[in-house]
Amino acid sequence: MAFAAYVFDAYGTLFDVHAAVRRHADAIGPEGQAFSEMWRAKQLEYSWIRTLMGAHKDFWVLTEQALDYTFQRFPSADPALKPALLDAYWHLDCYPEVPAVLKGLKAQGARIAILSNGTEAMLKSAVGKAGLDLVIDDIFSVEAVGAFKTAPAVYDMVTTRYRLYPKAVSFQSSNRWDIAGATKFGFRTVWINRANMPDEYPDLGPALILPSLESLQQHQEG
Repeated sequence: MAFAAYVFDAYGTLFDVHAAVRRHADAIGPEGQAFSEMWRAKQLEYSWIRTLMGAHKDFWVLTEQALDYTFQRFPSADPALKPALLDAYWHLDCYPEVPAVLKGLKAQGARIAILSNGTEAMLKSAVGKAGLDLVIDDIFSVEAVGAFKTAPAVYDMVTTRYRLYPKAVSFQSSNRWDIAGATKFGFRTVWINRANMPDEYPDLGPALILPSLESLQQHQEG
């Protein structure tokens, strides 16, 4: 086995962040995709800005604030949908390959963990909905350090808890900025480029780029 621990970002990597809007696509209307992308973009923007300012609020609060902003940007969407959209965010779909991939890695003796901006309650809800309770060993939420990714203290939670050098950890994320932060910290990084986006941060490149998690087990060597 190449790595002692396989650590996964949650939103966009294991769980589909756009599933909440898709469940209510008919009610939102033709701008649903743009609506969902704006909601996600503002959610992340708020996390970065608040970390830089040292004015932390938990990810659920930012998720709700980002949704409020998005409704203002898309006046055709009915604000009455807010409770339903927020509720759907607690039960996001995981990507189809996720259960088999995680079970396969765990069967080889690796620790399996989530490292996410999400609150512990949000993450436990998503894990439970996906039936991954018995596969994931640990959930690391940024709430323990009061700062969002890409603050080094976030990634350090894993190495401190597991008493591992960073190079013994394989970190998977669909977010290129997250991969940059984890690479700088010293993790072996795998960018799950689900949307086939262009590369960024050329000085902080991933060890591997994959279109999904499906073939991760075939690329275990660092």
